[in-house]
Amino acid sequence: MADLQDEIKSEIAGNTILVYGKGTKDAPRCGFTLETIQFFNAFGYPYAVVDVLENMPKREALAQLTDWPTLPKIFIDGQFYGDTDVLDPMARSGELAKLLEKAFEGKGVTPTIQLR
Repeated sequence: MADLQDEIKSEIAGNTILVYGKGTKDAPRCGFTLETIQFFNAFGYPYAVVDVLENMPKREALAQLTDWPTLPKIFIDGQFYGDTDVLDPMARSGELAKLLEKAFEGKGVTPTIQLR
């Protein structure tokens, strides 16, 4: 289990926005994962999706790490944010745009979509 936790920590550290879901960006296998992909596509920042549908040990490790039983699970700049139920109100208030700007600051990344 320690190796799995190290793998998860490495994935989180290696991606400014990371989604653990069911399926991939190109082939989501769950409506909630699809919704999350569409949500982040609208912001125009790069993000990664890790498919954990068939990997029960990893799903269990993620549930323990986050104390969040469902997928998808979203990490931004190393911090766990739940799913789009949590992020959608943040997006509507403008808080998420500021969070993403800060998360990508100094990384040479410009969103492909301007929200202002």
